[in-house]
Amino acid sequence: MREPRRTADGRARRNPWYAGATAALVLLAVLAGGSAPFGGPGGGPAPADPQVVSRAVAEERSLPHSGPADRTLPPPRPERCADGGDPAASLRPSTADGPAVRRVKQRGHLIVGVDQNSYRWSHRDPRTGELEGFDIDLVQAIARDLLGPKPDIVYRTIATDQRIPALRAGRVDLVVRTMTINCERAKQVAFSTAYFVVTQQLLVPHNSPITGYDPSVRGRTLCTAKTSTGESLMATHKLGAEVVTVANQLDCLVRLQLGEVDGVMTDNALAAGLAAQDPSVRLVGGALTEEPYGVAMNLSDEDLVRRVNHVLEGYRSGGATSQWRRSYDLRLGDVMAQEPPAPPEPAYRD
Repeated sequence: MREPRRTADGRARRNPWYAGATAALVLLAVLAGGSAPFGGPGGGPAPADPQVVSRAVAEERSLPHSGPADRTLPPPRPERCADGGDPAASLRPSTADGPAVRRVKQRGHLIVGVDQNSYRWSHRDPRTGELEGFDIDLVQAIARDLLGPKPDIVYRTIATDQRIPALRAGRVDLVVRTMTINCERAKQVAFSTAYFVVTQQLLVPHNSPITGYDPSVRGRTLCTAKTSTGESLMATHKLGAEVVTVANQLDCLVRLQLGEVDGVMTDNALAAGLAAQDPSVRLVGGALTEEPYGVAMNLSDEDLVRRVNHVLEGYRSGGATSQWRRSYDLRLGDVMAQEPPAPPEPAYRD
């Protein structure tokens, strides 16, 4: 993609003709039933050239912490709620069939809210039309435990800001969609124990003057997903940037490619997938937060929460041969940090 023109201070300059032409191509592709310029079928991301990705990964091998230490914001630490509790503390595992588990078994299929645009986490392979990624591997493990070796799974693709409404309305049994566990969300939905830990960082073009959460970001335009941790973070810390919100993080990458925004605030794990799609971008700034991903469920489905935690106990166990590690090596190993992280230790409140 052509590099967007920039002003004298290095800021992306909006090009109405280029943006309009690209938008028209996207619309024509959708109307024709084909793939958009930046994605595969159904808006899913197209696989990047492995050689290009390998070069980009070699250059940015320090992901997820590629930027310099940043002293303008407090160091990352786990969130604590007003009562001092850990929002990631969940219910202890159990294999008992309560009402929610029986509901899934009697129905004969599991309904799961997912993304189809998060490359390496949950994206649609344009060659097969099937969803795949780190989150999808976990969904399949949960479904096998509930429904047997060849489970029937109904995937419902939902936007970031529809994760909680979909659960509360009963449209899905689970949401497995790179969803951060935090105090505010834990009041509205139930979470499993953590299955991954990430941080917020800034994704910018390689030639960007933005270096982190410092004066270089003031007056710039940053993009993030609606109701995401990134949106809350920028509202709290007042970085001095204009904030643009969109439905999904992939939409932010498109805006960055078009020169409509100067950077993207997102989870570093999602950013690694975005960088794999477009090796012209990189992460800057130190780690801002310590955020656990969890499987989200309806608050009333306590037996399902315990059952998912039972699955996660087995999924994480086994060290280098665990299902978690095998999925990490397959999906994320070449775009994340050189040394693979260990799965997070579970925390329980009962």
